[in-house]
Amino acid sequence: MRVPFADLSRQHLALKKDLDAAIAGVVERSSFIQGPEVTAFEDEFAKYCHVSDAVGVSSGTEALFLALKALGIGPGDEVITVPNTFIATSEAVTAVGAQVRFVDVDSKTYTIDPEMLEAAINPKTRAVIPVHLYGQTANMDAVTDIARRHNLFVVEDAAQAHGARWTGRKAGSLGDCGCFSFYPGKNLGAFGDAGAVVTKDAELAARIRRLRNHGRDPGSKYEHSEEGFNGRMDSLQAAILSVKLRHLPDWSHKRRAVAKAYRELLSDCDGVVLPCVSADAEHVFHLYVVQVEKRDELQKALKVEGIATGVHYPIPLHLQPAYAHLGLGPGSFPVAEAQASRILSLPMFGDMTEAEVEYVAAKVMAFHRATVKV
Repeated sequence: MRVPFADLSRQHLALKKDLDAAIAGVVERSSFIQGPEVTAFEDEFAKYCHVSDAVGVSSGTEALFLALKALGIGPGDEVITVPNTFIATSEAVTAVGAQVRFVDVDSKTYTIDPEMLEAAINPKTRAVIPVHLYGQTANMDAVTDIARRHNLFVVEDAAQAHGARWTGRKAGSLGDCGCFSFYPGKNLGAFGDAGAVVTKDAELAARIRRLRNHGRDPGSKYEHSEEGFNGRMDSLQAAILSVKLRHLPDWSHKRRAVAKAYRELLSDCDGVVLPCVSADAEHVFHLYVVQVEKRDELQKALKVEGIATGVHYPIPLHLQPAYAHLGLGPGSFPVAEAQASRILSLPMFGDMTEAEVEYVAAKVMAFHRATVKV
């Protein structure tokens, strides 16, 4: 049997009629930039996230950049985040001219460690970016409490957490703003790059709207209140996302069902550390990440058996060549570094069949039995 890491074709085939109609509508109107589809999706996504405003942008990376820019983060400022994330998180900080400051993560949830966050705050700190990794929110009660006491902005990196909740509240609604990616492989994915910033702050949303569109106010074509950027969402992507958004709650339910099946099948496999779901969180399992001692060997063995896997992420950001200038060598963030050598992402998508989940679990257990020392 062959099991893909994710299979978008199954999802798209089921929605083909609605997706084709949505695309045809955009082509017929030929309003490809800032068209009515963008406004419609923004309204729908804001409602979904339980916020007043959503601003569609060109990517998740652009969402982070524009959020920081709109908040006034710039040269001389520091922004705290974690090293076990995709580089887009830290790139956005550098892009606005600020300095990234990494802190270690919780050993169970892989999200930012509140104690480490508080210890890292200094007079230059202006914001924190908690990353809702793999589909689970960070401890946002602790993060927001610390941020309030130190007068910091909280920018949620919710690129992997569409629909995730913390104490019943949706990701994106918990800080000053939340940044989403709609990269095709996300739980809510476009047919290319797209992103959004969501917030309850109308003034912040208005500034992000200006910045994404060359500093123009709504309705103005040639008057620019400030210098901005070309960070707009395409109408085609917005139309596609509107179709998919209607199905997102059901897809999240299916992902949790796949995760439950994995847990039941692998619960007796002592060599595998399964994902920890916080009691206060509702996980949406963008990825199903386990920890194993012989990660690379297991990944090769599963590939031989036709099972595709991933590693998210094999090199912590502070050990990337791009951040060598920070002088943070091995041992700087021991929890994140230990996880990086052990984590493996198993196939996870809502349309996985029961047989596929059972096959993957069986092969993981077989590897463990064959390699465990007696």
